[in-house]
Amino acid sequence: MRPATEAELSDIIQGAQALRIQGGGTRRVGCALGEVLDTSALHGIELYEPGALTLVARAGTPLAEIDALLAGERQRLAFEVPDLRGLLGRNGVSTIGGVVAANASGSRRVQVGACRDALLGARFVDGMGAVIKNGGRVMKNVTGYDLVKLMAGSHGALGVLTEVSFKVQAVPEAEITLVAERALPQGLADLRAALGSPYDISGAAWTDGRAMIRLEGMAGSVAYRAERLCALLGYEQAAVDWTALRDVRDFTEKPGAVWRLSIKPTEAVRVVQALGCEVICDWAGGLLWLRDPDGTADVRAAVSGVGHATLMRALPGMEGVPAFPPEAPAVATLTAGLRAKFDPRGIFNPGMMG
Repeated sequence: MRPATEAELSDIIQGAQALRIQGGGTRRVGCALGEVLDTSALHGIELYEPGALTLVARAGTPLAEIDALLAGERQRLAFEVPDLRGLLGRNGVSTIGGVVAANASGSRRVQVGACRDALLGARFVDGMGAVIKNGGRVMKNVTGYDLVKLMAGSHGALGVLTEVSFKVQAVPEAEITLVAERALPQGLADLRAALGSPYDISGAAWTDGRAMIRLEGMAGSVAYRAERLCALLGYEQAAVDWTALRDVRDFTEKPGAVWRLSIKPTEAVRVVQALGCEVICDWAGGLLWLRDPDGTADVRAAVSGVGHATLMRALPGMEGVPAFPPEAPAVATLTAGLRAKFDPRGIFNPGMMG
């Protein structure tokens, strides 16, 4: 099923029993059941005002189309969308609706926030076929902001997005990355110190024995901040491919299960040492990508009480391991209440969330 209009989508939902929501099929995590509902025909840029830093697009619009349009005005989506097709073995076309549904956010989250923080508004169809509009199309009209944030990261469990509105960002004049060879404990301590400084960091990552700090902005400001941080931490300027780090390319060709951990940064060293897995650290240790070669590491036990772990890429024999972490009882109660309100028949992506 591939509706081309919101009305067609509403009719399909009203008559459906179980639907597996799909945009470009590049970001799905977990195993959803039901008939495929393809939203890629709901595409097109509806509004772009470079002077107001606002963009409105239909949910099936390819991310590449949006990136190209913004680049023509030296603008971008600030939250640095990861491309995980290589890691997950997918070859589809990423859509902006899928980006929002996954709350897909890259290294710049430490500075500008996540995808949900850039959302101004959204339209979606709920589980009864009702069309819901929330928020606005411009930065000065952001009513209902919390419901917009709720849709980001909901993985299609609450409704099918049809339109999203964003605030966008000008591409900065300059970018510098500072690098030093550091063991993991010292490297993450340095990154936390950099984020706690007044020097406005836009990236703080560690991989393969190197700690990396990114600075962006006006050329003079970037140069000054880089000089101060070099003096403070003993780092040097070097070229770094932040796109490769964002997309976890180091794990693409390597076998094994891959986990995405969101944890308290000060617990990162303990968790990594307890598991003994290869790791890529972003957000100064708040985001860990772990590669478990044989799929036997007890990852969720290691993060209990300090974060949560999502199984992004499983090995054969791990079919019984849920992709998403179990929710605490109080959170599960809230989740059930939300789903009962937005999808009372339970037709959206059944089975995906465990």
